[in-house]
Amino acid sequence: MAPQIPARLREIVDATAESVCLAEAALQVAKGEYPELDPAFCLGQIEAWAERIRSGRRSGAGVPEVIGAMNFLLFQELGFRADTENYYDPRNNFLNDVLERRRGIPITLSVLYIAVGRRLGLDLKGVSFPGHFLVKCPVDGGVVVIDPYYGGITLSLEDLQQRLREFRGGEVSRAIVSELLVAASPREVMVRMLRNLKGNYLREQRLTRALAAIDWIMALVPAETDELRDRGLVFQELECFRAALTDFEHYLKASPAAPDAEAIRSRVVEMRKAAARLN
Repeated sequence: MAPQIPARLREIVDATAESVCLAEAALQVAKGEYPELDPAFCLGQIEAWAERIRSGRRSGAGVPEVIGAMNFLLFQELGFRADTENYYDPRNNFLNDVLERRRGIPITLSVLYIAVGRRLGLDLKGVSFPGHFLVKCPVDGGVVVIDPYYGGITLSLEDLQQRLREFRGGEVSRAIVSELLVAASPREVMVRMLRNLKGNYLREQRLTRALAAIDWIMALVPAETDELRDRGLVFQELECFRAALTDFEHYLKASPAAPDAEAIRSRVVEMRKAAARLN
């Protein structure tokens, strides 16, 4: 990834308008990996798919009918599906790759789903549900929760309770689930996507790529001190001892009572010795 966050991505996530295009933001993230990427081309694909649904639906179609038409086009005709075989492939976080390969993970399939739905007049929003990104849409008398990763199925409150129970363990009340269905901001969606990328790159030991992802996260959420620690750990792996020392010291200053503070203090001692040997 490029070391600097694109100005256009920052502009999108700083906006407060309801019309913010998550798909464009996701494509700006992808430009970090593919500098020559043309977001307009990808957005044109999405618009063309929305137009196919728009031109084929009957006048006055309700929300359930539009959702049904979206599900049929995206998951039946176009063949978008979950990438269960290579879930942690970084390409699953780049929307251009998802559009080309027709497979992805919950967050990128949800961003695509939202992009198509909003072009059809649906008030779709992303939901950072624990363990699995979802989409919600207001309907008469409430809200419908949709899972694009599983072909656009709708989830009941009981379904959501069960998922959260499996993820966290223990009993889960309806009130807790309802609280977790708050709409995610564009910034939150992009940070979640970048954290996925960070994890993918670390898993593959692509450390310089992981550093860039961390830098982008810190640019979007500067108060996230855990990223300082994680960047220090990557610097240590790369034997950039002075940079690691700086990040560890800043982390301890910002979070002196963190659960891992003692472990990081031990690393500070190691880094000071390592840095001294370089003099």
